[in-house]
Amino acid sequence: MARPVPPRLVRLDTGEPREDWRTDQRRLRRRSTPSRVAVELWSMSAAQGTIVEAGGRELRVSSADRVIFPSTERSPAVTKLDIVKYYLAVEEGIMRALDRRPTTLERWPKGVHPGIVLSTRDKGGGDAFFQKRVPRGAPDYLQTARIEFPSGRHADEICPTEVAVVGWAAQMGTITFHPWPVRRDDVAHPDELRIDLDPQEGTDFADAVRVAAEARVLLDELGYSGFPKTSGGRGVHIYVRIAPRWTFTDVRHAAIAFGRELERRLPGQVTTKWWKEERGENIFIDYNQNARDRTIASAYSVRPKAGAPVSAPVTWDELPDVAPEDFTVATMPARFAEAGDRHAGIDDIAHSLQPLLDRYEDDAAEGHADMPYPPDYPKMPGEPKRVQPSRDRDRRR
Repeated sequence: MARPVPPRLVRLDTGEPREDWRTDQRRLRRRSTPSRVAVELWSMSAAQGTIVEAGGRELRVSSADRVIFPSTERSPAVTKLDIVKYYLAVEEGIMRALDRRPTTLERWPKGVHPGIVLSTRDKGGGDAFFQKRVPRGAPDYLQTARIEFPSGRHADEICPTEVAVVGWAAQMGTITFHPWPVRRDDVAHPDELRIDLDPQEGTDFADAVRVAAEARVLLDELGYSGFPKTSGGRGVHIYVRIAPRWTFTDVRHAAIAFGRELERRLPGQVTTKWWKEERGENIFIDYNQNARDRTIASAYSVRPKAGAPVSAPVTWDELPDVAPEDFTVATMPARFAEAGDRHAGIDDIAHSLQPLLDRYEDDAAEGHADMPYPPDYPKMPGEPKRVQPSRDRDRRR
């Protein structure tokens, strides 16, 4: 239950010699002080907010009525408080997705409005941004995990262990949570294989769903339990829990092997080509989402698109009949209350990567080597020449 926060005394300290104002809540009295002076005011606007209960903690939401998503023909406006309450409503699901995982925050503090620009790896200075280090003012109950980037640098990222952390991040303007595929106690060995079915130009969600059906067949042949979800956009994500025994490189190789097998089974529908100019009208299996420091929006994360869609866990049987826009901040809480978390069984078993790594080695023996990493990575061992084909002067024409 949300309740308004009453105004409180706020101390303003500038460090400059000035007059000191003190209040007894009935009147202000003025007195001069010769040294550092504080001002205590009965502040109405600065201290007002809304308190919500978050996993047994009181969470203060400032500017609770700020519109984060404007209304559309299909959906009402969504406020900051709506976002916070949404994450609390799907607590079990969002915590299953984030628990003890280093997590990058995608923050839209001004909301998702026309003209708002998201900073990227290539271009900063936007109104929205990805935050990899713990923001200032984090609560004392927030825990962290130290992760290392491909460059060798490191950062202490937030590591949610309770829903109050998720609520606090939402109060700070976080829309989407991007967890690493590792847990805090072992950040070098992923416990999740992530299969990202990414529609390219000329394809859409329905095409991704058709490819997902064949992916399900392949998973069954491997003896894997896969858990699908909508991306919140046009794509489909499939998660497979694995034993945390393999490196990021190994997991990436496994994703390459999985993608290549889908490519063989669905020629003209699936591609693993890294360079966009080579992908055509296919579903791209983005194997690099399994590389170190690459993340995918978590299950239940809100996506920064009109209508406030969310990345929705679904069953295999549901997948052919759903539409991404069915799942929003407004609609997901009722679904969750009725059906629960569709990924509730994801932690029941952790699979071995060896079957896919064996396939990767078989492909390598036939001349199919490693594939390019993203452009911001240092040159990686075994990686082929990282040059866009149309610019490769050594490429046979």
